[in-house]
Order: sequence, then C-alpha cells, then structure tokens
Amino acid sequence: MVHIIGVISKYLILFFMAFYTIKCFSYFTARTKGRREDNLNVQVVCIFLIHFLCHVCLFLNTRDRLVVGIFIIEVAVAVLYLILFHAAYPDASRLITNNVIFLMLIGFTMLLRLNPSTVLRHLVLCSGALFLTSFLPWLMGRMKRMDRWTAFYGITGFLALATVFIPGIGISKYGARNWIALGPISLQPMEFVKILFILFIASGLVKLRTLGGLVLNALEAAAFMMILVAESDFGAVVLFYLCYIMMVYLATSRPIFLIGGLLLAVGAGVLGFTVFRETLFSHVMVRVTAWRDPESVATTGGYQIMQSLFAIGSGGMAGTGLGNGNPASVPVVESDFIFAAICEEMGVIFGLALILVYVSSFLAMANIAMKCRKPFYKYMTFGMAVVYIFQVFLNIGGTVKFIPSTGVTLPLVSYGFSSVFSTLIMFSMVQFTYIFVVKEAEDIEKQKEEILERTGESGAAGVSEVGRG
Repeated sequence: MVHIIGVISKYLILFFMAFYTIKCFSYFTARTKGRREDNLNVQVVCIFLIHFLCHVCLFLNTRDRLVVGIFIIEVAVAVLYLILFHAAYPDASRLITNNVIFLMLIGFTMLLRLNPSTVLRHLVLCSGALFLTSFLPWLMGRMKRMDRWTAFYGITGFLALATVFIPGIGISKYGARNWIALGPISLQPMEFVKILFILFIASGLVKLRTLGGLVLNALEAAAFMMILVAESDFGAVVLFYLCYIMMVYLATSRPIFLIGGLLLAVGAGVLGFTVFRETLFSHVMVRVTAWRDPESVATTGGYQIMQSLFAIGSGGMAGTGLGNGNPASVPVVESDFIFAAICEEMGVIFGLALILVYVSSFLAMANIAMKCRKPFYKYMTFGMAVVYIFQVFLNIGGTVKFIPSTGVTLPLVSYGFSSVFSTLIMFSMVQFTYIFVVKEAEDIEKQKEEILERTGESGAAGVSEVGRG
C-alpha cells in the first residue's frame, strides 16, 4: 500500500508540475486580467499540491516526524508571505512571487531529502531574508535619486569583493578564494556585489554621452572582474562580463558592442588558457579536463560530473521517486549539483519543467524592463534578469556536462544563504520596477483622459460661440 501511494504521488507531482509550467506561459498569452488572475490562482494551488505530495513521499520513506514539522513551517511561511506581500503591494507581479515561493519550497524540500541536519537553520535564515527583502520596494520608493550613486556602488562593491583577501576572514573553497567567515555564517561577497555591480553599470549608462565615457565605464567594470580573476572565481567573471555587455547593448542598441564583447571574451579565454593555464587557470583546467573527458580522470576531477550524469540517467523521465535514489553519491549535491538530484528522484520531465519555470521568470523580468520608461530602472531590471538566467544556465549546463562546471549555484533552489538572499534582493528590486511601471501606465491613462476632457470642453465652447454668432 505504501509503495502504491508513493508511485501515485510521484506521477501526480509530475502532472501538477507540468500544469504549473503551462500556467507560467499562459499568463503571458491571457487576453484579459481575469484570465491572468485565474492562471495565477491555479499556480498557487499547484504549488501547495506539489509541496504536499513531495513531503508525503519523504515521510513514507523516512517515517521521520521532522518531515511533518518542516512541512508545516514551510507552508506557514509561504502562505504568510503571499498574503502579506500582495497586501502591502497590490500592484506587484503575482507571477514573480509565485515562482519565488515555488522555487524556494523545492529548495527546502530537496535539502530536507539530502541533508536534514541543516534544513531547519537554512529555512529560518532564508525565511528571514524573504520577509526582510519585502521592505525593499517600499524603501526604493523613497530613494528618488538612486541613479546618482555611481561612486557609492562602485567603491562599496570593490571593497566588498576585496574582503576575501583579509587574513582570518577570507576562505578558499574548491580552488577559489571567494568566501568570508563572519562568526558562524559563511558568505560569498560576490553574490551581493553582483547587485552593486548592476546598479553601478546602470547608473553609469544613464550618464553616458560619449564613446570616451563608455570606455571609462568599461574600464571601471573591468576592475571588478580583475578582482574576481585574482580570487580564481571564473564563474563569477563570466556572469559579470555577460551582464555588462548585455546591459551596454540595451543602452546603446548597437550590435557592434554585443558582437565585439563576445569576440573579446573568446580572445581573453584563448589567451588565458594558452598563457596563464598553469597559474591563474590551473584549477579551471581541472574542470575543463573533467568536462572534455571525465572518464580519463574518473577518480579525481571527473568523479563529480560522472556521478551527476549517472544520477540523471538512472532517474529516467519520471524519476525514482523522492527518497528512493542515491543523490548523496554526487559530491556537493545540495548546492552546485542539486539539479542532478532533482532529475534523479523527481525525473527529467520535472527537471525540464523547472528550467521552463526559470525561463518564465526571466521573460517576466525582461518584459518589465522593456516597459519601463525610466532608463536607470530599465537597465537595472534587465541586468538582474540577465544575471539570473545566465546563473541558471551556468549551473545546469555544468551539471549536465554541456559546459565545464563553474561552481555557480541554482537560484533559490541550491543550498547557500548568500545565494538565496541575493536572489531575493534582486526579485524585490524587480518588483519595485513592476510597481513603478504600473504607476507609469496609470499616469499616462490619466493624462490621456485629461487631454480628452480638455478637448471636449474646448469643442463644446467653440460650438457655443458659433451658436451665439
């Protein structure tokens, strides 16, 4: 009987996941506000059904009361957030809040499966971050001149990145010195600096007037990346660089900057791997070798990617069922390679649907950016959308051996407080832009109505004068 319930739950999870994903995209095609709201309400139902069924599977496999307790806390946090956030910001994007809650619940569920001893601490920290970042739209609404703080963004970001070189604070992990220890909490400064970097570039592009100004802006952006190179955090270098050239392309609308930027990246990569491969790129070469031929280094650098591929392959399209696989065989599975665990136990279908959920969030963010009339908020939101989707690409691409592993986390799903916190900050800032766009549209409508009223009054006055004549 237990086995039957587990199998039914597994397939119901896939069904509701597919339904949730379809609703992510039908939201964009809905012609009326009522239909969009219906899609979003269905999404909320799917979120909690998937969450419930996942915990049913976990409880059947473990019979651990911790599963029930964590489930209740997670549901309480999710419901409270959805109610309070939209009560405070009625004009906020419900699609974004739905996806945020959905991805976080998937992350909590997988951590409960993979490492139960850390799930409560992670849940408390991330829930605190969720509610703390909810104040950002309100706070940004009172900071009218954020586009003037270029120097602040640049200096603060530069110094924050440099903290990893302070003795006693900076920590090296997996060949890169990109962590700091603050008491019991370890953080990656890069996760927060990427937000400052986006704000720095956005404020600089707003003031851009000449080609010389663009060159200076590029040199300032390069300073951030040089620190990341010194840290040997090449995943972050790729993330920052792609974000920069995409933001410049949006601001200038000139393909030459996009094409030239990509060619420059290729040239820098070739130079690095030919000249500095034994110094700066030594640990990167280990990952490249593991990517090209993992079997040749199966007991060392290639072990992780081989186990990841075995996990994905063994799960098949429908997965082994939550709690029935062997994801612990993949090193660092709860952070860098969590997508492999998801595919193994919840199925490749679930994994593909998860990718589409990420894509729907990116489309929503990019759409908000394109509709915004204020350049600073437009560039800021677009930069965050680019960082978000490329982070997804770098993580999943490394997990499935499409590209070399970069050590980048999967947003809101991977274990890691700094990663989750920084992503929540970005989503809250995007929500502010959405609210701003809604207000802009309302103001335009009011202006049109006032013009029509004045035109009507003028026409009526003209008719009256003719009548008198």
